[in-house]
Amino acid sequence: MRIAMWSGPRNLSTAMMYAFGNRADCAIWDEPFYAPYLAATGADHPMKDAIIAAHETDPTVVARRCLDTIPAQKLHFYMKHMPHHMIAGFPLDWAADCVNVHLIRHPARVIASYGVKMDHMTLEDVGYPQQAALYVRLGGVVVDSADIRADPEAMLRKLCAAIDLDFDPAMLHWPAGPRAEDGIWASHWYNAVHQSTGFAGAEGALPDLSGDAADLANAAMPFYERLAAIKITL
Repeated sequence: MRIAMWSGPRNLSTAMMYAFGNRADCAIWDEPFYAPYLAATGADHPMKDAIIAAHETDPTVVARRCLDTIPAQKLHFYMKHMPHHMIAGFPLDWAADCVNVHLIRHPARVIASYGVKMDHMTLEDVGYPQQAALYVRLGGVVVDSADIRADPEAMLRKLCAAIDLDFDPAMLHWPAGPRAEDGIWASHWYNAVHQSTGFAGAEGALPDLSGDAADLANAAMPFYERLAAIKITL
């Protein structure tokens, strides 16, 4: 099985990659279209030059590898993708041969967290319109990161059942520290996950946003709500 997990930034996506990567039967790939996205757009991201130098930048090559032999001869291949990386002209037909899962998170939480790392962001930077469009094109399963954090085992069991994959308890915990599969950007983005050995607990109240951040969250809400209405639940 090839799983394309679509998620915006700051959305439990790395913890989910670690959960699947802790399965003995599953290989993982960390944001394979990130370097092509940066090379094509010139977006001003932390470590941009290092990312472009260290990773494949040709989107056609990356797309072909998505359907190539699964690394380490594993049965399953979990690919962590971000919707905003799939800009116009990048191949997407490979995704039709994958089980597509859409990981969502409330915009207020995403924007509050992303703002700590990025000085400026737009609606396209956090990927909500692109994710909604990907669901229309690809279909698939929708799961909310808040539900996973509230009850990791129950929600991962539901997710595995929804994609016809046996649940593995190894998904609930992983060793602290980085993984060999991490993108080079992990040193900037993955500090909290590297200190973890499992999913964090349930989230508290929504953060209070004001000004541009609040406007951005309001603009993202219709896209989030559209997907939240069809998410899997307990």
